[in-house]
Amino acid sequence: MTNGTAVRRIARADAAIIERLGRSGVATLHEAQGRTGLMTPYMRPIYPGARAFGSAVTVFGHPGDNWMLHVAAELCLPGDIVVMALSAENTDGMFGELLATSYKARGARGLVIDAGCRDVRALEDLGFPVWSRAISAKGTVKATVGSVNVPVVCAGVLVNPGDVIVADADGVVVIPRAQAAEVAQSAEAREKNEEDTRRRLAAGELGLDIYGMRDRLTAAGLRYIDEPTDK
Repeated sequence: MTNGTAVRRIARADAAIIERLGRSGVATLHEAQGRTGLMTPYMRPIYPGARAFGSAVTVFGHPGDNWMLHVAAELCLPGDIVVMALSAENTDGMFGELLATSYKARGARGLVIDAGCRDVRALEDLGFPVWSRAISAKGTVKATVGSVNVPVVCAGVLVNPGDVIVADADGVVVIPRAQAAEVAQSAEAREKNEEDTRRRLAAGELGLDIYGMRDRLTAAGLRYIDEPTDK
């Protein structure tokens, strides 16, 4: 990574494919791409019902310093999600109402930040979703240069500029741009199969039979008995 770099133009996945991915939930997409791409579970939405999807504009910054988030605002296109990683762990409130107002005016759909966020009530009223490591009122400075639109590791996952981000109540998943179409197709097939399974479960069938678990359980040593043996 080259510190002090802000890349203006990045490749993004086809908008139609991003929309298809956005119709699936984080859990489905995580499974559809081989159980990969899921950020650490401490990344939580700051208010209930938050959901967002779009292309990643990546930010690399430093603890207690939100300077690069302002640079990212200039480089966002409509439909983007800003993803910020830090050089060291931090929970300061690096993003709030004023930056969110700027991001929304630029067409950004949300923020994923491995640090803190504040002004939660105002962000909910504004309808700007954020997934963060923490909620903290502690303010930040603008003193140290980082980078924008370079590869970063955010909450344990490598994110390249232009990768697809989907975030909801279950967390945040990253879909590599080159795999976006394949993952969208796999997720749609998975959802179709789950729809049939959901119908059968609702009708009273057991997962033991639908998923063919009984023989495997027997082989693993499970025995059914009619009465407890330790009377």
